[in-house]
Amino acid sequence: MWILLMSCCAVIFVVHIFCRMSRGITRSSTCLIGKTAIVTGANSGLGYQTALNLASRGCRVIMADVADMENSKLNIIKHTNNHNIIAKKLDLSSLQSVREFASDITKTEEELHILINNAGVPGSEENRTKDDLHPAMQINYFGHFLLTHLLINLLKKSAPSRIVFTSSILAFTNNLSLANLNFDESTSNNPKFYRHLCIYSNSKLALLIASDKFAEKLKGTGVISNSVHPGLVTTPIYDRAYSLVNSQIIELAWRCVHFFFAKDAWEGSQSLVHAAVSKKVGNLTGKYFADCKPFFKPLCAYDKKWCEEIWNATEELVHLKPNERL
Repeated sequence: MWILLMSCCAVIFVVHIFCRMSRGITRSSTCLIGKTAIVTGANSGLGYQTALNLASRGCRVIMADVADMENSKLNIIKHTNNHNIIAKKLDLSSLQSVREFASDITKTEEELHILINNAGVPGSEENRTKDDLHPAMQINYFGHFLLTHLLINLLKKSAPSRIVFTSSILAFTNNLSLANLNFDESTSNNPKFYRHLCIYSNSKLALLIASDKFAEKLKGTGVISNSVHPGLVTTPIYDRAYSLVNSQIIELAWRCVHFFFAKDAWEGSQSLVHAAVSKKVGNLTGKYFADCKPFFKPLCAYDKKWCEEIWNATEELVHLKPNERL
């Protein structure tokens, strides 16, 4: 028994050390004075740390979030002495809010060099938004899909420019299909934990697919698009996930995993920043980054016909107008 326990501890220790040593840190010193960036979900976690990093490089940062960002904005200004920080409300669970936000940006901003589609939720107690979309899929994926389309002309005008999507390694655990792209939980008998996990995983695969399709459709425009797996990161999103699952056993297990293996928000933001600013990324587009290095994708992401079907179905679900399609 003691031998087994010691062996388990040794394995945990080795994996912990490996995780610590393999964490990618961007070495880019790119200056962003004169550049403009939008970061969604910028009030906390990965989004806040990403906005803070960009601001420290002199970038004009537009923080986009549904939450009140005044304190976060003031903290970034305090720590970077960069007063060119703007906070704008964006509710990704509303297609109308996305359109209003994009319209405001195109009217008030002359350039946009970096768009980081980062905001996300682990799941939702609700099954449908006013747009008849699943809330988690809409916040994580549909809203960003629409937002990117609406800002494409500004990104093209400002080229070279970059789009970054926050995906996840959980994209590999997806069960995404055309039938469940806009998942209806009322038709499912699966346990709540499984449903939330599948929806989250599907949204992260959909973001990866969208990034690849944007990269393909924007070739030659000076706009590149890449997706990122930030790693297992301890952020406020997990507190919400625990409340949704409402299982002390699952929560305890995940907290143990996070204690030994997770990154903090600053470490998790490194790959996002790398994809957004590093000169090493150069003209790389349609890539999936993990720990600041290109990583392989789920096999289904290489099925061009299926990915095109997901893209086309999404265009319909977010009600893209003919002149807004790429």
